[in-house]
Amino acid sequence: MSAGTPHPREVTTVACVGAGVIGGGWAAHFLARGYAVRAWDPGDGAAGRLSRLVETAWPALTELGLADGASPDNLTVTSTLAEAVDGAGFVQESAPESLPVKRRLLADIDAATAPGVVIASSTSGFAMTDMQVDAATPERLVVGHPFNPPYLIPLVEVVGGERTERWAVDWASDFYRHVGKSVITMNRELPGFIANRLQEALWREALHMVANGEATPEQIDTAITDGPGLRWPVQGPCLTFHLAGGEGGMAHMLDHFGPSLQEPWTRLEAPELTQRLRDDMVAGCESEADGRTFAELVTERDRGVIAIQRALRRLREDRDG
Repeated sequence: MSAGTPHPREVTTVACVGAGVIGGGWAAHFLARGYAVRAWDPGDGAAGRLSRLVETAWPALTELGLADGASPDNLTVTSTLAEAVDGAGFVQESAPESLPVKRRLLADIDAATAPGVVIASSTSGFAMTDMQVDAATPERLVVGHPFNPPYLIPLVEVVGGERTERWAVDWASDFYRHVGKSVITMNRELPGFIANRLQEALWREALHMVANGEATPEQIDTAITDGPGLRWPVQGPCLTFHLAGGEGGMAHMLDHFGPSLQEPWTRLEAPELTQRLRDDMVAGCESEADGRTFAELVTERDRGVIAIQRALRRLREDRDG
């Protein structure tokens, strides 16, 4: 780590720069984890919007479980950027998605923040390589890409840029895990990151089907919520298809159904099912299964899906009275 970098578990104050939907969601999450949060946003009425967002999120956060000392009263909205980052052990930037804005703001944050403190951007699409060009110490800048709302959805994708040092990526990953996040530490920059790429593929196919009169938005949503979407919170698409191969797993699934990849079902071009791709998928699923047998994975999936269906049923009953 750089000189002046606190241990991830020693951080007590977090700065949130940008207080929109994402920045406000981050502020609510950090408050719920017991941190003092110092927030800054140059927009008119930012303090009021942030207060209302935290107030709206607090019942859900309370139900999830609050850390000792957690309170909305630990939020301070400052009048300047320098005041927000003063004394912060970590900075989360959540400005609008404009590359010039991100470049300028990250350079300003870098200049105002104590040496060694990691600075993360919530960007949903820009590469850190492109955002860190004007920073004096770009080695501590990383992407910490959340999902909306950050106080409720656990995933955050962490990746550095070409001038980011590895210690900063590892530090940010450790810190996010410490504050209750599910972390993907990416090996390299990828346009749209991982989860957005997967979302985008599904979204584009949905738009194609609606545009061509093949399905309605309601049919598309039902196809996911009452179909594969029920399995994905328990086991993602790779393990889902691993189980589709029965006891033969991913190897059997690919060997048996591989030719169907060439069927023109979607508007996306299918990759060639090379031996390397096949072997990588098989090895990856075996690693993710981590010794669990086919029967154990099926039991885990079924219990999870049943729990999700029961929770959704209660939600619908409450909604319908």
